[in-house]
Order: sequence, then C-alpha cells, then structure tokens
Amino acid sequence: MISDLQKASLLKRASAFLLDIILLAVLVTGLAFLISTVTGYDNYVQQMNDLEKEYEEKFNVSFDLTEQEYNELSQQEKTKIDEVYAAYAADERVVYAYNMMVNLILLTTSLSILGAYLVLELILPLVFGNGQTVGKKIFAIGLMQTNGVRVSAFSMFVRTVLGKCTIGTLVPAAIIILSMLGSAGITGPIILLLILVLQIGLIVGTKTNSAIHDVLAYTVAVDLASQMIFDSPEQMLEYKKKIHAEAADRAQY
Repeated sequence: MISDLQKASLLKRASAFLLDIILLAVLVTGLAFLISTVTGYDNYVQQMNDLEKEYEEKFNVSFDLTEQEYNELSQQEKTKIDEVYAAYAADERVVYAYNMMVNLILLTTSLSILGAYLVLELILPLVFGNGQTVGKKIFAIGLMQTNGVRVSAFSMFVRTVLGKCTIGTLVPAAIIILSMLGSAGITGPIILLLILVLQIGLIVGTKTNSAIHDVLAYTVAVDLASQMIFDSPEQMLEYKKKIHAEAADRAQY
C-alpha cells in the first residue's frame, strides 16, 4: 500500500455510486424487457393464466379469493377448492409452464444485470480511463491499483464481473428471487447475511475502506485531482528515487 494515498471522500464515492446505480437500474430494466420479449416469457405467463381459467370453469371454482373470502366459505367449499387447486398444481402443463417461468426469470435477471455491468462498469471505464464510470467521472474519482499503478483491464474485469456483478449483485438477486418463489430455504438468507457482514466488515475494517470488489481486484478509489497514478511499478520506483534524491540534496544545504 502506498503511503501518500489520496482516497476519494466518502461523500464523493456515495454520490458517484448513487448516480451509477440509477443508470445501472435503467439499463437493467431495458435489457430485461428486451430479453423477456425475445425468450417469450409472457407466453408462459399466459399459459398459466389460461390453464387456471380452464380449471376454474371446469370445476366452477375461483382461485382468486382473498384470505377473508376463503375463510368465509363452508368446509365443503374449502375442500373442493383445495382439491381442484392441487390438481391444477400437479398438471404437467402447469408444472412445465411454471418451471419455464422460473428459469426465464433467473436467465433474464442474470443476463440483464451482467450486460448492464459490462457496459457501464467495464467497457465505459476502459474507454474513459482510470476505471471511471459515469458517476466517477462526474465527481472526479478514479481507480488505481493499491500499489499506485494505473488499473489494468484484467483488474477491471475481476472487479466488475467477479466482485460487483457476481458476488455483489447476481448471487443476492438469485437468492431473493428464489426466496420469493419459496425455493431458497434457510441457506439463502444465511448466504445473504454473510455477504452483507463481509461487505460491511471490509468497508469499515480496511485502510482504504474497500468493498469486496476492490479487495478482489486490489483497487482503490482515489481523488484524481490530488492523486498521482503511475503507468508501471518501474515508473513509480523511478519517481520515488528522484524525490528521495532531491530531498537528500536539499538536506545538504
């Protein structure tokens, strides 16, 4: 770790993060709509609705009941609805449509999040230079390696794809979706809690206040107005030698 690190202030980092999150959410939404349209997600939703209507008309029941309405039914009516719904849920056509919906939700979520991160957190920062996203560029924040050298394309890939996208977003998103569908069990919330604790612990406990993605990529957010970034370790070493030599010359007088 370099001794003259000029970290970006927490306020600047938070402001840049907020702007980047907004842009990311907009792009994820757009990509999700496009992917769901191409993969035919709505067709499976319609199949589920059509099959539900088929069972309701065939057995003269309604699945669209509130809890209060259900509780007001007689025991015989409740038994009939429960049996019809059990038959509906076991129908191979329903099971297939439901499984396709779940798979497409996970696929659409994964691809849209990955695509948005690749564009906004990898490609644009490589174009702008110094690992700058739109938010970082506006607030004059950049990234560099923890040894003071300019961030590399490989580090940006690790930081974006492995750290921010996979660990920071895709894993939590998948767990939340599966939890909403009742498929995550107790393991999902435990993993979410562990990620949250690790994230907070790293931000609070590291000297650079770095999150998981920065720790994995050995990067740190710096204030570009005051931080000197070197193109290579050799260039940094030569600069330090020069500074030490100048300091030694001044000490002689």
